[in-house]
Amino acid sequence: MKVLDIANLTFGYRADQKLYRDFNLSLEVGEVKAIVGESGAGKSTLFELIVGNLKPESGEIKSESISMVFQDPYSSFHPSYTIINQIKDVADTEGLEKHIKRLGIDRALIDRLPHNLSGGQLQRCSILRALLMRPRLLLLDEPTSALDNITQLSVMKLLMSMLEDVAILLITHDNDLASWCADEIIEI
Repeated sequence: MKVLDIANLTFGYRADQKLYRDFNLSLEVGEVKAIVGESGAGKSTLFELIVGNLKPESGEIKSESISMVFQDPYSSFHPSYTIINQIKDVADTEGLEKHIKRLGIDRALIDRLPHNLSGGQLQRCSILRALLMRPRLLLLDEPTSALDNITQLSVMKLLMSMLEDVAILLITHDNDLASWCADEIIEI
């Protein structure tokens, strides 16, 4: 089942410099595609286009329900509300305990404010929130960059185990990670 279809996308911040020209990409449930490239190449811009925060100059983007995990978990949580309240604002908490355990999150952490968690703890909470939203398309922008190697592997294995229900589009600078998990690597 196709959950993302990008056809003939053209976009640039300046008229004389296009980040994308007639770009095409499709993604089906069960697939993982990795976007790799230099800083400033337009990787995060692609996600902004997919979620509708930016409008393409031409072309079409069709997508199913989306959840996104950002590289910087501190910027994706409001500082004065607990993690659990922010999760409840956007997601059903059915399956919360199961995902907490699978992500290796101490249950007490989700009752805290974001600034009381380490970057790695907060990133796992960001992934928890995204999973509880039950997306068909999971956009991951450097989702494991704040995690140590052991936790990174555990989290990626969990995400890969969910592919029967979702498709994953991953931005990463980590070529080894992209090679390990992606069905296709797209260089921008």
